[in-house]
Amino acid sequence: MAAQIRDPKVIKQLTDRLRRIEGQARGIQRMLEEGRPCADVITQLTALRNAVNKVATQVIVEHLEACLFQEDPEVDPKAALQEAKRLFLQL
Repeated sequence: MAAQIRDPKVIKQLTDRLRRIEGQARGIQRMLEEGRPCADVITQLTALRNAVNKVATQVIVEHLEACLFQEDPEVDPKAALQEAKRLFLQL
């Protein structure tokens, strides 16, 4: 089952989020270079991880919707749900 995200609006939302995550990662790098306290760095790393998890969750949701709502008779809804579960458990 190779469903793809095709909605340009969703793709833009996800890429915008990923760009913000990229900026967060650069900010954390600067914090390390500047010798900021470990607690501050960990706080930012936690926020970064949560942001990545939100993007991953959204991708799984979009995958499931694409599998269930596309008009393809070869798509088995139970298999789509199993694939979504598998992807979710990889997080």
